[in-house]
Amino acid sequence: MVKDFSQFLPKTAVQTRPTGAANVLEKLGWKPFFSHQINPQDHGDLAPVRVAEVHRNGLHVLGNGIDMLIPPGLDATVGDWILYNAVQASQSVVLERNSLIERRAPGKERRRQLIAANVDTLFIVSSCNKDFNIARLERYVSLAFEAEIAPVIVLTKTDLCEDPTPYTDAATTISNRVSVVSLNALGTDARSQLLPWCAAGQTVAFVGSSGVGKSTLVNALFAQDLADTAGMREGDSKGRHTTTRRQLHFLPDGCAVLDTPGMRELQLTDVEAGVAEVFDDLTELATQCRFRNCAHDTEPGCAVQAALARGEIDASRMARWNKLAAEERFNSASLADRKADDKTLHKAIRSIQKKNRK
Repeated sequence: MVKDFSQFLPKTAVQTRPTGAANVLEKLGWKPFFSHQINPQDHGDLAPVRVAEVHRNGLHVLGNGIDMLIPPGLDATVGDWILYNAVQASQSVVLERNSLIERRAPGKERRRQLIAANVDTLFIVSSCNKDFNIARLERYVSLAFEAEIAPVIVLTKTDLCEDPTPYTDAATTISNRVSVVSLNALGTDARSQLLPWCAAGQTVAFVGSSGVGKSTLVNALFAQDLADTAGMREGDSKGRHTTTRRQLHFLPDGCAVLDTPGMRELQLTDVEAGVAEVFDDLTELATQCRFRNCAHDTEPGCAVQAALARGEIDASRMARWNKLAAEERFNSASLADRKADDKTLHKAIRSIQKKNRK
């Protein structure tokens, strides 16, 4: 663990607060992974700050003696670490991330939307009612696996259903690498059940549909009403939006907690490896098919169809695998095309500008 960060702080900060810098940064989630990216010769006057919130008019960042809004323009999201240039903010440096949660933006736009960076544990929250959806949970777990984030499925509202066991059993079938916790978000034990993942220096994020209890769990961790909450509609178990933006909160011992708005749509992109890990048994079977590009439909020599006929795999799970894999391929190709189109357009613009200058 790096013990002295003074060389990475602005000269004014070094003079006024030479001690405690390491402790402040570590409580914000600073790790050797980030300090190893710093070259004192190039970054000696830049201050490490973490993005706690993204606004239209800038980034709210926190650091050693720093709590401010810096101008927009950097390609950063909540949880990012930035080496802040106080003289010329546009020359600030976004450090390499150790994890990134992103999705294809909702709607018809072909672009990526950054959700959060440098998350260690992803609490995937669902409730024991009509909101529970195994396919949606598989999406979130695929997202976590791809980003190398530890996923934890948290099932809430156990006190409002007759028997939460079927929900727990279904969630545990997704992957033996995923912990499943069932609880009453308003209960006295909710905080203690989540604390094992909330050690000092860790960053945890809550994701899931609106109304499943994400903000309630955040409040439970802090033992105070930090985030607004609202219940679900009784008729269809649909949630009401209470969290409207992504924001990092920090526990007294130094764990960063991210509450996120409910996501109505989670379109995956560039998560081929994550999907393969969630459906590792089917992925392994697919390697035994006669054809490498087997669609696992009517092709001869399909090992997946053969296993299905023998009753060794579940038909609905196989259908979800096919759907998720096809969606991932389409979104990844679509966004790659968008990137290529943008590159071609920028090249044409530069060519025109060059001719005009001549």
